Amino acid sequence: MQKTWNNKAWFLVLPVLLLVAFSAVIPLMTVVNYSVQDTFGNNEFFWAGTDWFIQTLHSDRFWAALQRNLLFSLIVLVLQIPLGIFIALNMPKSGPGVPVCLVLMALPLLIPWNVVGTIWQVFGRVDIGLLGHTLEAIGLDYNYVRDPVDAWVTVIIMDVWHWTSLVVLLCYAGLVSIPDAYYQAAKIDGASRWSVFRYIQLPKMKRVLLIAVLLRFMDSFMIYTEPFVVTGGGPGNSTTFLSIDLVKMAVGQFDLGPAAAMSIIYFLIILLLSWVFYTVMTSGDANG
Repeated sequence: MQKTWNNKAWFLVLPVLLLVAFSAVIPLMTVVNYSVQDTFGNNEFFWAGTDWFIQTLHSDRFWAALQRNLLFSLIVLVLQIPLGIFIALNMPKSGPGVPVCLVLMALPLLIPWNVVGTIWQVFGRVDIGLLGHTLEAIGLDYNYVRDPVDAWVTVIIMDVWHWTSLVVLLCYAGLVSIPDAYYQAAKIDGASRWSVFRYIQLPKMKRVLLIAVLLRFMDSFMIYTEPFVVTGGGPGNSTTFLSIDLVKMAVGQFDLGPAAAMSIIYFLIILLLSWVFYTVMTSGDANG
């Protein structure tokens, strides 16, 4: 007997496809169109081919911003992943303290990105900010506006404060899913706390840690609002990441062709890194 397929179900998916086409595909095609053309205004365009892509790949400005992006993502991962694991391990697993800790952990995630930037912009000011005024009072020369190191430290601490909670919640979800029988068996065997973490907790958190690394790397690699509000990409270009440099080129300089080419290269880099993380995650599941 031949199976009959009901293709009417595709009509239920059609609104979603139209929404995706309107919100993603059409703007992407517009960017692609600008990336292969040049214009002198008055809606007059001239074919440029791959000139803008070649110019971007040979631009020291692009590679410097990319290096800053990669360095920033690496630093925040090195800080947030161990810190998130440590906090999750020390959170209560039962009792009235559980909802309190979960709410406190979720609070930074509920604050909009531009508000986070504004908070830390004021917080770090030497004249009225609690952090800046305190550091100056104890004799530390801190000024994120004129010192690149201070700017980097401020942006990194801000990101750690804002997003470590996501790692904590993911790790905590992995920890509470571990059956008590594992801990009871480890207690009977006389396992140390490090052995329990190494052979029970860490393997059980492997999947959520991979998700946490993936999400945090992608978010940090695409960061824009927080450093733009706090430092504006300065001092100089010390905190000018790819996203900030792209906006400056497109909006500030109105170089639509180079900006479109850079945005496509930026998108392909993110897509490649996402594919790498996805491959690592699926290969780990296959081995498991």
